[in-house]
Amino acid sequence: MSGVKTFSNETSERYARALFELANENSEVEDIEKNIFLLLEICNKNPPFINFLKNPTYQLDIQSKVFNDISSIMKFKKTVNNFLQLIIKKRRIYFLDKILKKFIKLTSEKKGKIEATLISSKDLSQEEKNNINQEISKAIKSNIDFSHKIDKNLISGVKIQVGSLLIDTSVSNKLKRIKQSMIEN
Repeated sequence: MSGVKTFSNETSERYARALFELANENSEVEDIEKNIFLLLEICNKNPPFINFLKNPTYQLDIQSKVFNDISSIMKFKKTVNNFLQLIIKKRRIYFLDKILKKFIKLTSEKKGKIEATLISSKDLSQEEKNNINQEISKAIKSNIDFSHKIDKNLISGVKIQVGSLLIDTSVSNKLKRIKQSMIEN
């Protein structure tokens, strides 16, 4: 099973990098990034659409027509439409969501942004998220792009994952450390 995951990651990375390099070559990175965000939003908000992508019983011409229509309606760049047609022809449309996410990651890296995860025990206001983002960005001297998750098991506090660095100020973590020290003594 892990071989399949490796294959999908490698394949997604290769196709995303190819699209990124083509976009960069044609000076279309920002426009294509906007198209990719729209397409990713369609994927995220429409489970039947994901089922359409993942179902191998659909014929190539049907998938091709659907994506031509989407490209036309959404006014995607020709490069994006051609790319979509290529991955349909190569039977890699199954990996579309992964390819799109990897493309966005590549554009973020080019802009100097680092992806991070902010996990809190409750929903944070936009101002609180911005303050945390500014403080961490200052500390590591780089722009950070946070994804926010809620985990009620933290009791209070936050966890911030930036690459391999984990900052855990949650009460549940403090309680675990106290419990561990009591066991050791």
